[in-house]
Amino acid sequence: MGAKQKKALKKNLKKVSSQLPVPSDKKGAADFLPLEGGPGRKLTEEKPLVNKATVLYIGRIPHGFYEKEMQAFFSQFGAIKRLRIARNKKTGQSKHFGFIEFNDPEVAEVVADAMHGYLLFEHILQVHLIPPEHVHPKLLYFVEMSIQELVAICLG
Repeated sequence: MGAKQKKALKKNLKKVSSQLPVPSDKKGAADFLPLEGGPGRKLTEEKPLVNKATVLYIGRIPHGFYEKEMQAFFSQFGAIKRLRIARNKKTGQSKHFGFIEFNDPEVAEVVADAMHGYLLFEHILQVHLIPPEHVHPKLLYFVEMSIQELVAICLG
């Protein structure tokens, strides 16, 4: 398309748009007009998304920052429901990532915003909210068990 054709197209578009009726009241006005003509349509009202995520993924956890330290550190933000650090099955050493579940979604969101990129013992933490539909039911399963139940499962 040449420059003259573009100019003519813009001119025609301005002429057509100036001929469109402008509604005086906003209540009856359509949000958009269809290309082929016909009645205008209103856009559906969208409800704001409500954040219900309470589980956080915490990555790049430094060596020596285990469950007790994590519980003490993150309890300054709010009540912690469950906490789990992923460990090697054979050695029991930390895999340097874990999960925390808070009672309130607002607290979880504040923690994710505040602690993502936080420098802790020369490691930069990665903290992300996990949507409820992505949380596996057994993600924090072993946290609810007692030590005796865990020993019975391992030996048993």
